[in-house]
Amino acid sequence: MDLTALIDPSGPPRRYVITGGPSAGKEALLVELAARAIPATEGEPAREIYRAHRERLGRHLQVGDRREYSREVLAAFVQEYAAHKHGLRFYNRGIPDGYGWDAFFGLSPYPELEEAARIYRYDAVFVLDPLDSFAAEDDLVFAQDREIRRVHELIVQGYYDTGYRPIFIPADDPAKRVEQILANVSAPTA
Repeated sequence: MDLTALIDPSGPPRRYVITGGPSAGKEALLVELAARAIPATEGEPAREIYRAHRERLGRHLQVGDRREYSREVLAAFVQEYAAHKHGLRFYNRGIPDGYGWDAFFGLSPYPELEEAARIYRYDAVFVLDPLDSFAAEDDLVFAQDREIRRVHELIVQGYYDTGYRPIFIPADDPAKRVEQILANVSAPTA
């Protein structure tokens, strides 16, 4: 595969989402994309917004805090989408992720989320299948295994509900996952 033709920074914007539930391996995959000089989100905007909320509140988010948090994440995703003007880019999560996270916390979709999901469309969505083992510095992830799988399912449903046909990427090492993703992305046509 000719990676130069695939990336082509002078072409029209092409947007691809990398998503999945917590501990699906998104961070390792994005590191692999960066190592190959493939344009992608740096960090995870939703995680940074969460940390800012937690620091300000002095506690984890509760259901009553979720709508404000969701709106801030949506604004960050829309800003990243709108700033991308040319060539290929991979996104660490996409706007429809909000449907899954909000559903997990018992919240229904809100008008701004529904409007953004209609306006800001991605070329394809790649869902990383959950990894068989969860690596964490503490046992919190293991205690939440059932919740992690539920969030994953709700995120996937959010993409179906907004008209996408996700492409599922099996659990594997990041380099192999990147190869599977790139095999499903075509270079722009002249």
